Amino acid sequence: MNLNQLILHIVAIALGGSFTAYMGYLLIKGDLQEYFKLKADKNQNKDHQTILSLRLQAYERLTIFVDRINPANLLIRLHQQGIDMLTLQAVALNEINAEYQHNITQQLYIDAATWNVIRKLKDDTIAMINNAVHGLAEDKSGVDMSKRILQHMSNIDENPYELTLSMLRKDVAKMF
Repeated sequence: MNLNQLILHIVAIALGGSFTAYMGYLLIKGDLQEYFKLKADKNQNKDHQTILSLRLQAYERLTIFVDRINPANLLIRLHQQGIDMLTLQAVALNEINAEYQHNITQQLYIDAATWNVIRKLKDDTIAMINNAVHGLAEDKSGVDMSKRILQHMSNIDENPYELTLSMLRKDVAKMF
């Protein structure tokens, strides 16, 4: 066999191998695309589940926050026998701010409008406590301050804490 025939055989074998490989690729191309699409969908679904879990936890934590800063619950939880008004005020404000700081990162997982309502509720609660103290003599007890705040709450047509909890529930319902 001479050199030209050898080169011709090598080219023929290379072309035949290339043609066979190309045909094999065409046969499994659809399967490969489907495999990679399924893999990408699986990863996206896993990411979606993780984000959904974080969002639900955020709504749970904010529900607890709203319940804990509700004066009806806050004042009962913080009340101690014989506590004076200014001490109860300081403890209540500290508790509200600590709860808020503990939950501040939850704003990443909820709607911006909902977070604004949460922040306003916190600010309004602090203002309500401060306003109750301003109208009483300094020697009054924590019970007097609590009565004044709870009386103010009973005069409000719609309880802002219940409205906020209702909004949180509606936001969660929109996710499903």
